[in-house]
Amino acid sequence: MAVKEVQQQTRVIWSWFPVTLLTAIFCCVLWGSASPAIKIAYELFRIGPDDTASRIMLAGARFMIAGCMTILFGSIIARKFLLPRKTSWKNVTILSMFQTVGQYYFFFMALAHTSGVRGSIINASGNFIAILFAVYIFHFEKMTLKKLIGCLVGFAGILLIMGGGKALMSGGAVTLAGEGAMFAADFFYAASGCLIKIFSKDESPVVLSGYQFLIGGAILFAIGAVMGGNLTFYSTGCILNLIYMGFISAGAYTLWGVLLKYNPVSRVSILGFINPVMGVLLSALFLGEGREAFSLTGLFALLLVSAGIIIVNTSQGTSK
Repeated sequence: MAVKEVQQQTRVIWSWFPVTLLTAIFCCVLWGSASPAIKIAYELFRIGPDDTASRIMLAGARFMIAGCMTILFGSIIARKFLLPRKTSWKNVTILSMFQTVGQYYFFFMALAHTSGVRGSIINASGNFIAILFAVYIFHFEKMTLKKLIGCLVGFAGILLIMGGGKALMSGGAVTLAGEGAMFAADFFYAASGCLIKIFSKDESPVVLSGYQFLIGGAILFAIGAVMGGNLTFYSTGCILNLIYMGFISAGAYTLWGVLLKYNPVSRVSILGFINPVMGVLLSALFLGEGREAFSLTGLFALLLVSAGIIIVNTSQGTSK
């Protein structure tokens, strides 16, 4: 009885909407701070825009730390050490090539060539690309009018921030290394989301993500090292920044997983619109990009992207 009472109390706490909302906001603050944290890391580690090898090493170090943290947090919650089944290692490795190696190779490249505000808004395209992948490639669900409208509204916001109202923004022209690379990262994100749905039938999503972070991070770090990259810790700020970047993925993912466990998926997913909002606000605060963030174009693009995420997720309950 005592164990059941504790489990029931835990379920009540995490399903209580104020707790759900505050936890979701905290997760989105973490995810939203990724762009500023990475751009600040480039300054702390003195990594130039053209130093691809060192950027890859930095990404690898971040995700090795994130993997260790995710496995640790998940093991504490599960009250046992999490380890993939023998039959799951292949899936973990495949997932790592999409979710960590592919996605963050391009993500880290993009942030060296575009603003944090643009990066945060364009990065939200992953939500809409994932819908298209789920419908037309993996056939997990069917396209509905709400999903179509949500995708169109979201993509309109992304197109706006990429090319509309340049006189009102501080951003420069669209480039393949910047905005193009962010789109490439979002394609890998969308594919990895679908793969998690497939692989999680046989393995815990926490185990999958924790170990794919670790393996993918090690692969990125090794690639960067072979290419001649270098990570020099010039100050304690470098260490703190790297640990924080690892916690962004591990902490946000673990807490978001807890929310999904004790709440309807649609109730949690709809709160994802906070993610690009936090990315824009934190980029304005820490990177001095307020002019772009609070321009008419920037605000309207953010509004469209957030509205698109809300519309898409309000349709989830009737999409089967």
